[in-house]
Amino acid sequence: MISDIQELADKIEQLADMTQALRRENAQLRQANAALVADNVGYQHRLAEAHQRVSALLEQIPPLVVETPEAAEPAKEDAQ
Repeated sequence: MISDIQELADKIEQLADMTQALRRENAQLRQANAALVADNVGYQHRLAEAHQRVSALLEQIPPLVVETPEAAEPAKEDAQ
């Protein structure tokens, strides 16, 4: 009977130790997660800025004018 009580006490102590260890690990994971979230927000901001810069550059590029063969023929006839 005493050994059963001692075994139960040991298991309760082991459970308490595991609970504390898991709480510490959980706190560390929460801190790591918060740091990663902050990094992610920073990366999203940088990506948005880069997107704006690329969009502004694309707006500055003149449109491509492609001459069709029909459009080029009158120019050849005028040259003759």
